[in-house]
Amino acid sequence: MGSRFCHANWRYIILCAWIGNFIAAQMTTHDSNSGFSQVHHSGSSYFFYQQPEYPKDCEEVRQLCSFQNKSGVYLIKPDGFTAPFEVFCDNSEVSVNGGWTVILRRLDGSVGNKRTWNEYKRGFGFLGSEFWLGNDKIAYLTNQKQYELRIDMVISNGSSFHITYDKFRLTDEWSGYSLASVGEYSGSTDSFITFCNKNMEFGACVCHGTCNQPEVRNVCNNNCHQGEGCVCPDGFLFKGSDCVPENECGCLVQGRGVLSNGDAYVNDDCSSRCTCNNDVLTCENYGCSPNANCEERNDARACYCDDGFEGDGQNCTSTVRGDCLDLYNAGSRNNGVYTIHPSGWSGGAFQVYCDMTTSGGGWTVFQRRKDGNVDFYRNWNSYKTGFGNRNEEFWLGNEILHAITNQKSYELRIEITNAGGSRYHALYNLFRIDDESEKYKLVGLGSFSGTAAYDSMSSRKNRPFSTYDNDNEASSYNCAEKHRGGWWYGYDGGHYSYYYVRDCVRWVVGSSRYYCTASNLNGDYQGGNGENLFWWLDNNYYNVDCNIRFTEMKIRPV
Repeated sequence: MGSRFCHANWRYIILCAWIGNFIAAQMTTHDSNSGFSQVHHSGSSYFFYQQPEYPKDCEEVRQLCSFQNKSGVYLIKPDGFTAPFEVFCDNSEVSVNGGWTVILRRLDGSVGNKRTWNEYKRGFGFLGSEFWLGNDKIAYLTNQKQYELRIDMVISNGSSFHITYDKFRLTDEWSGYSLASVGEYSGSTDSFITFCNKNMEFGACVCHGTCNQPEVRNVCNNNCHQGEGCVCPDGFLFKGSDCVPENECGCLVQGRGVLSNGDAYVNDDCSSRCTCNNDVLTCENYGCSPNANCEERNDARACYCDDGFEGDGQNCTSTVRGDCLDLYNAGSRNNGVYTIHPSGWSGGAFQVYCDMTTSGGGWTVFQRRKDGNVDFYRNWNSYKTGFGNRNEEFWLGNEILHAITNQKSYELRIEITNAGGSRYHALYNLFRIDDESEKYKLVGLGSFSGTAAYDSMSSRKNRPFSTYDNDNEASSYNCAEKHRGGWWYGYDGGHYSYYYVRDCVRWVVGSSRYYCTASNLNGDYQGGNGENLFWWLDNNYYNVDCNIRFTEMKIRPV
């Protein structure tokens, strides 16, 4: 709808250097942008400023435009306001003689009223539908004359009514647009209005939530057959006969109702737990153990430990044991494969072979050779993760071996049987390897004892682990490749080249014989010189057991 202006009275302000007889003789041009007219006469210019006299409100519009007295959008300019602006004028019969300047209209909620200070200051919406005229405009408007305020309302059942106040005035922004006066009240509301108590509002559904059953409100709103009446607004609930803020309901938890004293509630992601004490809800940080999940069981949400763990959900202890001695102490006495979970190990429980009979039992086996069915000439990743069958030949894996040997202090036992049936063992009262960043270095190897004639492992202490694709011993030869296995190779950063070393532990280059270790339990089961399994029996280079047919390496806490 276009805006209308209905006044033919114009004021002229003449600005000139001198005035002559120009009315009939000049040519006039008009600059529509500046509001000035320029008159040319005898080489001189005269400027006319044209100022329209706008109506100040819709009542003046009604008086000035009696020839077109319709409701609609018009231009007005209250006293002191900087520029004219559009308003909606209500000149309908219902409005009693018309002339009403509409400052607010709500029809269907299409224009939101949750606005900022500046938006309420300037106004918002659309004059043809829903709008707020603007506090600044209303202040200027109501301070130029005495105005009455009329409020017309239609309720949900179609009934309409109005109320009026005979002295309505708004202050300026400096005073916060205060409602300076409203005057005396009158209207047609008595038969239609229900007056609600404090903190209540009139709603289309009298069904409402209470402190004990706050969720009822949502059910009612979705399927209401309760009629109209006074209800608690959002954020309020009935407590007895009063409508109170939700935080005055005692230990109210949204979606859960009111907790009884001593009860606790855990939120959906288990990040917070709230407890009711003396009708006061106290909340604290909460969180699940890495070995637990946030779940709801028996209508109670909490952290629950995973299978194989026990505890309160925040702290979970493995019910699966950390090594074979734990299992032995818990009553397991038979040799075989069991499941363990070392402390600090994040990869989940895994299976190991437990020797429950040798020398008091409780040994966790990490290596076994018995028939050569498993190839031990493997790459770095195979030795890292492990390979083979726990009941046959296998290497448990360096990553697992590091996890086990770093949770407690362990001793190492090595069982050896040769082709002639001779059996012996080596015992070290400390055994520990470092992590992969340190190349699984053999950082802990204690004092030697046992029935083996010679200590062939002590020279391995502080040596990094090597495989053919990851040679970590400092020499010009790849010892893992030459000895066909994965082991803690290397002698003081090099290798020996004695001619008189027994052939089974060496390889030949020219006239020299080379070797990198006094023990090679992960070599080739049927290998040639330097590639096979061997264990030195003393420091005589010819006294070496090169016919090994069975080995087993195992650890136990000390």
